This record gives sequence, C-alpha cells and structure tokens, in this order.
Amino acid sequence: MSEGESTYTPPAVWTWDAESGGRFSKINRPVAGATHDKELPVGEHPLQLYSLATPNGVKATVMLEELLEAGRDAEYDAWLIDIGEGDQFGSGFVAANPNSKIPALVDHGSSPPTRVFESGAILVYLAEKFDAFYPADPAERAECLSWLFWQMGSAPFLGGGFGHFYAYAPEKFEYPINRYAMEVKRQLDVLDRNLSDRRYLCGDEYTIADMATCPWYGALVLGKLYQAGEFLDVKSYEHVVRWAEDFMERPAVKRGRRVNRPWGPEETRVPERHSAADFD
Repeated sequence: MSEGESTYTPPAVWTWDAESGGRFSKINRPVAGATHDKELPVGEHPLQLYSLATPNGVKATVMLEELLEAGRDAEYDAWLIDIGEGDQFGSGFVAANPNSKIPALVDHGSSPPTRVFESGAILVYLAEKFDAFYPADPAERAECLSWLFWQMGSAPFLGGGFGHFYAYAPEKFEYPINRYAMEVKRQLDVLDRNLSDRRYLCGDEYTIADMATCPWYGALVLGKLYQAGEFLDVKSYEHVVRWAEDFMERPAVKRGRRVNRPWGPEETRVPERHSAADFD
C-alpha cells in the first residue's frame, strides 16, 4: 500500500461498534450515565476511595499513603472498581464521578459529603486539606501546578495514544504508532531535561507533581508499562530513570501501588484497603 492510501473510509455518520476497541473495548461507550443500579460501599473512615491500580488510580493511593507516612490523619477506605466488569457505570459510582473513570474520592468529613473526581483534582484536594506535598510559596506552587497540569494533558498521548496502538489495538498500524511514539519520546525528553539538575520535578521538594507523573512515565522507563522499553529506548533518559527508581523505593509508594490491585503475584495485591493491617 502506498503512502497516503487507506482501506478505511469514514462513513457519513459514525456509529458505535462495541467490539471494535480491542482488548479494552468494554470499558468505554459513547454516552454517559449509569447502566445499572449499584450503590457504593462506605467504610468507617471519612475518606472513601473508589479505584483500580492503573497509573491514574495509583496517584491517589500513593498520595494517601504518603500523607499517612507524614503523620497526617488521612486514614481511608479503598474499594475496588472493576472497570472490566462495568463497575464504573453503576449508579453510585456515576454519582461520585459523572465521567465514569477511576479514581473517585468521596470525603464524608463534610456535610454533605464532598465528591472529587479526576486524579489531579484529588491530589490537589488532599494536598490542600492536609497541607502537604504542595508548596506554600506562590511561585513554587505555580511550578508544581504547571507540572501537574502538564502530566494531565500529556498522559492521553502516552496511554490512550501510544499505549493503545502499540500494545492493545487489535491490529498494528505504522502511522499511529509512529505518531504517538514521537510524542512520548518528546515528553520523555522534556522530563529528562528538567530532571537533569533537579531531584524532583519542581526542585528539591517532593510534591504531588511527582506523584502524578511517575506512575505513568516512571513506570514506562522502568519497564512496567506496555513492555515498550526497548522500542522507546527508555534507558537513554537517564535522569528520568534515576527519578523513577527513587520514587519506587519510597515506602508509601510501595504500599500505594498495591492498593486496589487485583492482578499480579499475591504478595503485591491489596484489592481493598481499610487499615494498615491490610498490607500484612
């Protein structure tokens, strides 16, 4: 097939084929709202997290475990949302997050309870609530928020773009893989240059920006995402690798990465978390 040719011609009006999305075709649909009635469980702590240990879910559990490690009163219950089974389309979860994506947080410490959805919003909410991992100086806070929003805007290229076409799409196509590989490598270069003279994304201080970014890009360069390390030559981003290795060695990170994890070796799984004893 010559360059520019395609076997696909878009129809005049697009219609949804539920089986066309490959491995994860059943976790999305072109409409919002609940598909069935299912209330969310509520544990004994004010903070109730509903999630799955994907890179976005790990952001929230790492933050909560870091808060506990720092001595904050941030005890929480974490409930597993199985997106492969459609739990995200239950009425209770849709009430917590109308976008039907994990993670979602409900804080019962307020009246009425406060819902927070989008992983970046959860990080900011918890950082402000507990005054932690969030610089007080306006300029430093702006730097932190800039990197946080950079991650939120960049991750779709890594996950929904590169990850989908490289690892999950039912067929391999050169153009989208090349397009998204180029963008992911550009993003890795952005990180590597920034980390060349900084310990963390914002400088010497560990912040929510690191917690948001490392579960995606750190996991990628350490070979924990898409098995694409050789393809993307991740070892060449030595500053990102150093930062990622430091992040993964933090005790709170080790715990947070286990929460809401239903797969992998048994010792790495904590499908639900209600107290520190669940890690034993």
